Amino acid sequence: MDETQTTAIATIQIDDDLTRVTEWRFPPGTQTGLHTHELPYVVVPTSTGTLRVRTPDGDSDNVLVPGASYSRPVGSTHNVVNDSDEECSFVEVEFKQGG
Repeated sequence: MDETQTTAIATIQIDDDLTRVTEWRFPPGTQTGLHTHELPYVVVPTSTGTLRVRTPDGDSDNVLVPGASYSRPVGSTHNVVNDSDEECSFVEVEFKQGG
């Protein structure tokens, strides 16, 4: 995949002392870019679909099921890519330390 692809659409819904809530939309051919999470977080899928997760250890597919939430720890490093022909989306809830 071309690493110059369009970036996924991030819309911050809440950003207060306790949490940051971001809606992520991935039209076909978009990605987050490689990043490392500085906060623990929960993902709540809002659509079906499959996103490719690229990590330093290799690639894997993440199948989204609406309402089937999952969590990840601080330090997760990855690029999330939509290689499919359908838009995918989820809400990410980050938990701020010491809030």
